[in-house]
Amino acid sequence: MNLESLAAELRNFEGVKRKGAIRDLVKTLGDADRVGNKTIAGFGEDAAVLRVDDDNFILLAVDGIWGKLLNADPWWAGYCAVLVNVNDIAAMGGTALAMVNLTSTQKRHICAELGRGMQDGVKKFGVPMVGGHLHPDTSYNALDVGIVGTVKRDSVIFSSGAKPGDKIVVAIDLDGRVYPKYNLAWDNTTRKSATAIKRQLNTMVEIGEKRLATAGKDISNPGTLGTLGMLLESSGVGARVELEKIPRPDTEEVPISIAQWLKMYPGTGFVLTVEDAERGAECINIFEDAGITASMVGEIDASMKLVIEDGAEKAMIFDLSKEIITGIK
Repeated sequence: MNLESLAAELRNFEGVKRKGAIRDLVKTLGDADRVGNKTIAGFGEDAAVLRVDDDNFILLAVDGIWGKLLNADPWWAGYCAVLVNVNDIAAMGGTALAMVNLTSTQKRHICAELGRGMQDGVKKFGVPMVGGHLHPDTSYNALDVGIVGTVKRDSVIFSSGAKPGDKIVVAIDLDGRVYPKYNLAWDNTTRKSATAIKRQLNTMVEIGEKRLATAGKDISNPGTLGTLGMLLESSGVGARVELEKIPRPDTEEVPISIAQWLKMYPGTGFVLTVEDAERGAECINIFEDAGITASMVGEIDASMKLVIEDGAEKAMIFDLSKEIITGIK
């Protein structure tokens, strides 16, 4: 696949395109996230940031599981509902405290599998599921989970702070497998201990406390470069990325294309920006000490375009001066 074809495939990936609907809802909600005097950051972040005292902020997030994933494997959907929420809190430099769920299905076996997946996720990630709501008579199957966490007020990693000249760090735990029932999921957690996973999540806490990152997000359904695109959109900047520097499994051991890899939800995976190569190297060391492969893959610029490079070849994935991903800036 040439670079232009790859860029077009990533730009038109459903995991990216479905984010565009966010703009209309946020426009309707207006300044709803600013009601009261507690909100530090709302729409556009992996978790909302709320003021509670002089030393700490509360983090609040919610994620709904993609229907095609739930239909493919309800257990995996339940497990991932925990995983994605815990990652949202970690991406902000925070520590998760507790979760609640909204489960919607009239099929008892699906409800049981969703519950079993959530239970296994709770045990793996060490975050309690303390309540929720069940719709037992819906005509559809759905799972949504909300989470609350905490972060020191001077340690928050926002997604909107990237600046021209910043270096881009991509970090992914490559010790995993393509999930058997869903080929856009990289499973790097089910076969790890809770201790190992906690150590990996704490990497973002350390990076936040050391103030190493100017911006960050956990890699989610839009894939590695789609998630970077969302960060660029929030920050009002562009970037160039060297494709070969993005962490990727050995293709002899895991025979998947670069297009599939870049569209995958990678489990434990983050994209960060840092002011300089020295801070980038420190972040890489923190990640690698926890078993996460990390690399500086490119640089932020003022172009509002995300451009990928492979040797002398270049292609643009997004022109954020003319198009949107979420429309939140």
